Amino acid sequence: MHIWGTAISLDVRDEAEPAIADEVFTWFQRVDEIFSTWRPDSDVSRVARGELGLREASPELRCVLELCREVHQDSEGAFDVHVGADPRVEPREGLGPIDPSGLVKGWALERAADILRGAGLTNFAINAGGDVLTRGEPSTGVRWRVGVRHPWQRSKVAMLLEVSDAGIATSGRYERGDHIIDPRTGRPATGLMAVTVIADDLALADGYATAAMVLGEQGPAWLAERSIAAAVIRNDGKVVVNQAIERYRIA
Repeated sequence: MHIWGTAISLDVRDEAEPAIADEVFTWFQRVDEIFSTWRPDSDVSRVARGELGLREASPELRCVLELCREVHQDSEGAFDVHVGADPRVEPREGLGPIDPSGLVKGWALERAADILRGAGLTNFAINAGGDVLTRGEPSTGVRWRVGVRHPWQRSKVAMLLEVSDAGIATSGRYERGDHIIDPRTGRPATGLMAVTVIADDLALADGYATAAMVLGEQGPAWLAERSIAAAVIRNDGKVVVNQAIERYRIA
């Protein structure tokens, strides 16, 4: 499925009714209706314009904005959904005055996993543009293998990870350019090329990866202080990993 400006794939290793995949992809369409900053009729766009009160908006939007608030506080403002409303920020299509894009994809995949688990499935992976959620095992005794794309060589990976029951989120500049804005300056965050985070919850992994990109050279230390498994690709191409990620890294 192609939605949210990316491709989403679903890999289920249990016997499953085809209808469950339809239910998951219907959910992804619902997420687009609520959160797309490209759609003027989405809940988040209407709230940003003052046409819809937050209390009247979908409970999903309120839930995500609360998670964003938590990451904002923990990152001391490096993660900020209101950066698009900053007059210092150059306007661009798709950047809304309220923009939870740095976290909502991971959150949406977590809710999709709830749908699959509710149907009795325990072994599956969901990949949305490089953000990956895994549950169970692809086969008995084997963990899911996930490659982190090399920033400059599309046919290669910068590292290979093995995970189970975890989410992997990568935030970087090589796919969409300098789209991540530093709320402290109003300018693109260019201190790092990419950050990959592994966490139990993909929504938080997504948010922390975005915050670390904004923090730049201070990002790795900020993640390490929180014992968050992470790998950073610097602008010179050097890959720097912390101790917490070593148990997942195989190459």
